Amino acid sequence: MSAHPQDIRTLLRDYRASNPDDIITFAEEISTEQDTTAVIWELAAQGRHPLLVFEKVAGLALPIPVVTNIFGSRERIARMIGATTGTLHAAYQQCSHAAIEPREVKGGPITEIVEQGTIDLAKLPMLRHFSTDRGPYITNGAVIAEGPEGKGGNVSYHRAMIRSKNELATSLHSRGHLWRLLNMAKAKGKPMAVAMVIGAHPLFMLAASARLGFLEDERGVAGGLMGKPLEVVRTPKYGIRVPAYAEFVLEGTIDPEAQSDEGPFGEFTGYSSNRSTNNVMRVETIMRRKSPILIDVAGGNSAEHLNLGRVPREAEMVEKLRDRFPSVTAAHYPSSGTHFHAYVAVKQMRPGEARQIMVGLLGWDPYLKTVIAVDEDVDVTRDDQVLWALATHFQPHRDIVVIDGLPGNALDPSASGIGTTSRMGLDATRGPGFEGVRATVSSEAMARARALLSRAAK
Repeated sequence: MSAHPQDIRTLLRDYRASNPDDIITFAEEISTEQDTTAVIWELAAQGRHPLLVFEKVAGLALPIPVVTNIFGSRERIARMIGATTGTLHAAYQQCSHAAIEPREVKGGPITEIVEQGTIDLAKLPMLRHFSTDRGPYITNGAVIAEGPEGKGGNVSYHRAMIRSKNELATSLHSRGHLWRLLNMAKAKGKPMAVAMVIGAHPLFMLAASARLGFLEDERGVAGGLMGKPLEVVRTPKYGIRVPAYAEFVLEGTIDPEAQSDEGPFGEFTGYSSNRSTNNVMRVETIMRRKSPILIDVAGGNSAEHLNLGRVPREAEMVEKLRDRFPSVTAAHYPSSGTHFHAYVAVKQMRPGEARQIMVGLLGWDPYLKTVIAVDEDVDVTRDDQVLWALATHFQPHRDIVVIDGLPGNALDPSASGIGTTSRMGLDATRGPGFEGVRATVSSEAMARARALLSRAAK
């Protein structure tokens, strides 16, 4: 098929042409056993997060390339939605609020091969990401369920491993909207029809992480991000609307009563987790392109895994904070805190405002355990600057806010056995009566230094 804007091949071609230094292609053969993760970890240790293409991967069920680390760079995510890192939050929210309903088309590359009847999931290409993983895992399975009577729907990510020839063991550990739809099906005594999309355009993948109300459809957010409707086709048995330019789609049901051991798996905390809802998806249809690509998401506490989950969360939280607290100048979820820490920069207008902002954020975001508030001249994207503010502005006896007994994230290894957690706000703003003048270097001197270094490097 010719190039299409919703085909990841088109994006890869265009991105390679416009940003050749931000993509690495490996012609040498690698293994399915942790090699992609190891390369990503080695590059991250160098402070690098390029998009990666592995042309030959020994051990895959299909001899196809692997593309990974797409979301490893916030700058790359911003480029994909026509923004900069400084405008990423606002641009994402603007697109998200301008959701566009999907447009159904008669066919697309995902319908090129459709297998029904005897299903063999061993034919599905999968990678093992960590030595501690139970086995190969699907890390980017975006599970779609339609809403009751065709009203709305839900798209969300759920890890999955092969249980049998036609079954996947998966976890709905977020207990979000898909969990709610499953329990609605359970109340009717029926399984829930679902489709799992494994690889599609990155803006669809980003939309699948969106935080929406019940039955507000992430497929509409994908359209908003693309600036045009997401083109979808219906799956053959249950009529679920899936991206026409996806790479793989598995159609089937999740039985509310069926259970299976699942895990351990390297989660966003950086720990191997076997906490799971232990659900089972029975696959009845495999749809795929004739020449697919395995689009992988690096698991664990990789920059990709964290960025994919937190960019939509950050954007929502920044919008909520600024609507309620105009004194908020910036917010950031650092990789060092997985999804559990946030930094907020505040131009404090009255005493106690930073505390109010921290309490608000801790209440709005159920993942957060710690929020650090700093002054507006502190760069919240840099851990070293936030820690400097904490070291020089913070007094433990007066600047800590602790709230106990709140619901916590199920994957937090430090959370209590009953799933509750403590939350903490650290006020590292200067506050009233602070004495101290920050040592600074003039902008003119900095400009001269940049010019000097540039000449020295030639």
